[in-house]
Amino acid sequence: MIGDRVTADRVIRTAVPAETAAVAALHARARATYYPDGVPEDGTDWLADWRTAVERRDGHVLCVFERGRIVGLASFRTPEGAPAHTVKLFQFHVDPGHWRAGIGTALHAACVEQWRADGRRTAVLDVHVDNRRAQAFYARQGWVPDPEHPPAEGDHHLWLTFRVPDGS
Repeated sequence: MIGDRVTADRVIRTAVPAETAAVAALHARARATYYPDGVPEDGTDWLADWRTAVERRDGHVLCVFERGRIVGLASFRTPEGAPAHTVKLFQFHVDPGHWRAGIGTALHAACVEQWRADGRRTAVLDVHVDNRRAQAFYARQGWVPDPEHPPAEGDHHLWLTFRVPDGS
C-alpha cells in the first residue's frame, strides 16, 4: 500500500474496519445526489458491503480525511475474470458538502499512485447515466468511453476506461 498522503488539513489513507459506518454514511449521502426520484431500495445491505470491501485482502478502500472526518472515498480491486493488470474503480465519492474543493482530484491521484505501484495498466469503471457531474470529473481525469462496452439502449450506466500512466 502506498504511504499516507498528508497535507496541512487532509490525510488520504486506507480505511480500517472501525470506520465502516462512516464510509457507508458518506456513500449514502453521495448516492442520493444522482437519483432524481430518490435512491432506489434494492435490498442491498450497504453497511455489510462496505465492511466486506474494507476487509478484503485483494482490494483497497482509500479515504480522504479532513479534520478527522471522512470526506471522500474510493474502492477498487481487480474484478473477477479480468487480467491482473486491470483494476476496477467500484466506488468513488466525495461528500456533497465538500464538492469542488479538490478532494476528488487528490483522491484520484492517490488511486492512480496505488494502481501504478500495484502494476496496473488499465482501470475501468461504470458511472450512472444521470450522474453528469461525475462523468465530467472522470473526463477531466482522462477517463474515456470503454470501446469494449459501448452504451446500449436502456443502460443505466456508462462504462469508462483509463490508461494508468507508467510514472516515467
